[in-house]
Amino acid sequence: MSVEIDGDRLWSRLMEMARIGGFGEGGVNRQALSDEEHAAWAQMIAWGDEIGLEPSTDAAANLFLTLPGQDRSLPPLMAGSHLDSQPTGGRFDGVFGVLAALEAVTAMVRAGHRPARDVIVVAWMNEEGSRFAPGMMGSEVFAGVRGIGEVRAAQDADGIRCGDEIDRIHAAFPAVPERPPFVPLAYVEPHIEQGPVLEAVGVPIGVVSGIQGKITTEVTLTGQAGHAGTEPMTARRDAVMAFARVASALQASVGLADPDIRFTIGRVEVTPNAPSVIASEVRFRTDLRHPLNDVLDGASEVLRQIVEREAAPCEGHVRELVNAPSNRFDPVLQARIAEAAVAGGHGYRRMASAAGHDARHVARLCPSAMIFIPCKGGISHDPSESATREHVIAGAEVLLGVLLASEGGM
Repeated sequence: MSVEIDGDRLWSRLMEMARIGGFGEGGVNRQALSDEEHAAWAQMIAWGDEIGLEPSTDAAANLFLTLPGQDRSLPPLMAGSHLDSQPTGGRFDGVFGVLAALEAVTAMVRAGHRPARDVIVVAWMNEEGSRFAPGMMGSEVFAGVRGIGEVRAAQDADGIRCGDEIDRIHAAFPAVPERPPFVPLAYVEPHIEQGPVLEAVGVPIGVVSGIQGKITTEVTLTGQAGHAGTEPMTARRDAVMAFARVASALQASVGLADPDIRFTIGRVEVTPNAPSVIASEVRFRTDLRHPLNDVLDGASEVLRQIVEREAAPCEGHVRELVNAPSNRFDPVLQARIAEAAVAGGHGYRRMASAAGHDARHVARLCPSAMIFIPCKGGISHDPSESATREHVIAGAEVLLGVLLASEGGM
């Protein structure tokens, strides 16, 4: 019996998962380790239980659903993505990859195919970084990029510790055992492109060559609070005015320095943020990306210099949160993705990822690759995020082909 994706089942599950944390027309708010993600875990475990998948977790609250293989001593194949969303996210980012992986192993079970080795569906903890910073915590711990102590110490905007929320989700699923660290044979991550390229060229499958580098920083500008009506303008150490100078200079000297640079300022917090008080502090984050690591590092140094220079008479401090160099994905897996696309009658395009993904970190541990499908208008992290049923199915078919081609080894 051939192993085939059930498109109706996959699409139905995507729509059902979208109701967990759903709001408005297509919006999803399912942030890391929230009650909504608890519900998503419960649904994933229930679907896995229907076909005999073994649930497990780890110290970072990554969720694993394992299809037992013929030789359980072999390193497992792994595929998936993440279940968490941005506060105003959509129905496909992350969750498509998890459910495509679940559908691939479901297709194997329904066809009576027992793989040569274990195949694991993974949902990584806190890919988005919207609740706890930085993002991709689960895959970083898994790959040894970040220590679990640092992850547990992170706090959300309400002062809730990530470690306490990890403990809470573990306590909510007492029957899900914690497994020790392991190294997969390979990892494949399906995902919507989150960009306009595939839609523009009319191709359903992206064979991702790698991910551009990213540096995230937190900038703190410290001034002095004062009365808005009495403090002379020339004597003020106004953190908001310092922010205006710094932001303008960063846009001119970093954001526009290279056509391939992507530079963003976000999450601006003002203290005390009162209408009649001079701001004593502004804290904000910067997101800097480029495909070439030397350009990325150079731009990061310029950023530091600008903060130090333009903050005066306030004080400026830059703290690096994430430094993720650009990487290349495994060529063998890339070839298998292309071959699976051709075998399924799907056109493909080789391309780099402009957005960061968990596969970046897992690639340090084992051969890894990504499969992209188009999303309408390139829009993501928004309720209008959209992918077609046809493309969702094509991505899952390609993933299934790669897993079947890889179960015998690399």
